[in-house]
Amino acid sequence: MTPPGDFFRANKTALGLSLAALLVTVASARIFLAMREAEPIVSGPGVTAQMMLSAFNPTLANSPGDTPVYELGSDKAGAAITIIGGTHPQEIAGLLAAVLLIENATVSQGKLIVVPQANRSGFTHTDPMEAYLHAITINTPAGPRWFRVGMRLTNPVDQWPDPDVFTHMPSRENMIGHETRNLNRNHPGSETGWLTARVSHALTRIAKTSALVFDLHEAQPEYPVINMMVAHENTFETAATAQSMIQARRIPMGLAASPKNLHGLSHREFGDHAHAQSLLAETANPAMGRFRGRTSEALVVGGKDENYVRATKLGRTFAKFDDAGWPLHLRVARHLVAIEEVINAYNELHPEAPVVVDNMPSYKDVIEKGLGAFLKPPPKE
Repeated sequence: MTPPGDFFRANKTALGLSLAALLVTVASARIFLAMREAEPIVSGPGVTAQMMLSAFNPTLANSPGDTPVYELGSDKAGAAITIIGGTHPQEIAGLLAAVLLIENATVSQGKLIVVPQANRSGFTHTDPMEAYLHAITINTPAGPRWFRVGMRLTNPVDQWPDPDVFTHMPSRENMIGHETRNLNRNHPGSETGWLTARVSHALTRIAKTSALVFDLHEAQPEYPVINMMVAHENTFETAATAQSMIQARRIPMGLAASPKNLHGLSHREFGDHAHAQSLLAETANPAMGRFRGRTSEALVVGGKDENYVRATKLGRTFAKFDDAGWPLHLRVARHLVAIEEVINAYNELHPEAPVVVDNMPSYKDVIEKGLGAFLKPPPKE
């Protein structure tokens, strides 16, 4: 029989490696579980009700797809307009624009419904092949606020496995299998079934109560549909009116029609199935692009990248990129001005049932003061 001392000496290296592996596993588990912690969003003076998305599809209750929905209501009858952020969680300007509405805006006629983190599951992981950071910090006068970055797709822990081919319903358009976890390929969704489709179903139910739905996105600077609104044909008059006013303010903004044969997207399906006016906006996020350098918080928040400056000089980008870059506060400001002018255009075309939104941070103020000036103090733990 081998004495215990000889056994441990002979296996010292193996035991050391096992202990190291155990420590790495524990540390990784802590990071993984921490990603489930939701960042604080503070209800501002205009929030009249807060509920969970499961109120519109009870199958989401206590699931990773359940997410907060904020209602900014009024005592005066009018239409309802829905703003959606976080459909693709790494497109963080949409999340932050929605948060600024929740924490600052008030409504004096009609109703504003804001869903800041539409794909809540997507905020609980990142793509390891893209080296995305897990969160960003924005300084405010009362202290730092933090927000998740997340990933484009529903967390595979919450919905697995992906099929070889994803068949969108009801169009029966075939897509690559992982698109089954892409919220913006699942609309109008399904009341039962996989998680992403059930989230889509709940959002479609909200859209059915709304006159207009505006979905906030970002894309890489080399993507053709950048700094642009994409609108359903039933929304084109509203979108064109808004675009003309944005351009008059010397803020470049393009406009494109929603392709009728490209299914699953909010600007197509909310118009077809919810019969709401529907559109989507894209801003330029260099942290998502193929030409970018190191994926850091400075890139995600500051939006500067020498590679993109060179790519613009070579004519490889659709958004002009110079040394000023595309910082997060500028991208959020562009979403806010688009929301402002879309609402103004809707009201001009539908004076019988307007939606009057006050105290929304302006484009000029966000550019000059930054995001932190409009974020509420972080909640006390």
